[in-house]
Amino acid sequence: MIGILIFIFILSLLIIVHEFGHFFAARRNGVRVENFSLGFGPQVFKKKKNDTEYSISLIPLGGYVKMAGDSRLEYKGKDDEYLTKSIGRRFQIIFFGPFLNYVLGFLFFWCILFVGYPSLTTKVGGLIDGYGAKEAGLAVGDKVVVVDGKRVYLWEDLQRQIQKRKVKESVELEVLRDNQELKFRVLIKDKILGDELGEKRSLGIIGVSPFDEVIEVRHGFFESAYLGFKKTVDLTVMTYRGLWRLVSGKMSMRDSMTGPLGIFFITSKTAKLGLVAVMHLIAVLSVSLAIFNLLPLPILDGGHIFFLGLEKLRKKALGIKAERVINNVGFTLIITIALLVTYNDISRLYGDKISKFMTK
Repeated sequence: MIGILIFIFILSLLIIVHEFGHFFAARRNGVRVENFSLGFGPQVFKKKKNDTEYSISLIPLGGYVKMAGDSRLEYKGKDDEYLTKSIGRRFQIIFFGPFLNYVLGFLFFWCILFVGYPSLTTKVGGLIDGYGAKEAGLAVGDKVVVVDGKRVYLWEDLQRQIQKRKVKESVELEVLRDNQELKFRVLIKDKILGDELGEKRSLGIIGVSPFDEVIEVRHGFFESAYLGFKKTVDLTVMTYRGLWRLVSGKMSMRDSMTGPLGIFFITSKTAKLGLVAVMHLIAVLSVSLAIFNLLPLPILDGGHIFFLGLEKLRKKALGIKAERVINNVGFTLIITIALLVTYNDISRLYGDKISKFMTK
């Protein structure tokens, strides 16, 4: 039950922030907003204030902002209509939805880094046969404190220092063992491993695994802001790399995409890990939602921005018939993607159970 509530809260938060971005930019640019709606299905709340009707529907899986004169069929040429505004102002209105999702993701990353998050220490929990660490004499319980003269505190720092070195080189480690500092010269070997995008890479490793020792890491206010911005940029770059690999056929949809069902499954597991894990999930999903919405597909924000650019080049907008055809194609495409992603979630998460049930 808690997982369901957190799932609803996260989706609602992401949608509210996104739609508020459109709403705020529309109002700021003098466009009348007729409806601000969250969810779909039967309405559970409705209230009209000034010119805008605010409503909440039962199923919290979507939302929209309906602006006056935002289609050629409804456009009457009034000053408070969307299509009356310049291309630059319309761009602001469209872009502000994804932009606020970016801001939300950045703020959550910033907050996590500032208030503190758990991270593994450099204490050795296991040694792998045939690799440099065991051959050099390291033991379980040793804590690595220096790598080639550079002090390390966290397991991710240790990994980064080792992996960036060329294979078949050696590295000098300083470790603490029973309050005594010891030095070891450890040979680095290479191993082919898949990264977060499934791309095979040759990485330098010394054959150690972490001990189950966790500390809370905090950063300063401004350092957290910088690192939060960097995480947002890194996530964006990684996502676009993943999309390119998906489009080019180097990565399957099964491994790269998830929908509401998959998000619910992830949320349920994340909720058990605590508040920081939930905050991190919100940050990642918010940035991912911004990226998805900026893709140049019809009916998405990126598609609208693309056609604004086309209008700027052509010096005139698309006709009503062309707009209708493009919107229908876009809607069909999005529904198809949604169905494929949902099927992917079901087969990945529950495929084994369904197979066992069918074979009984």
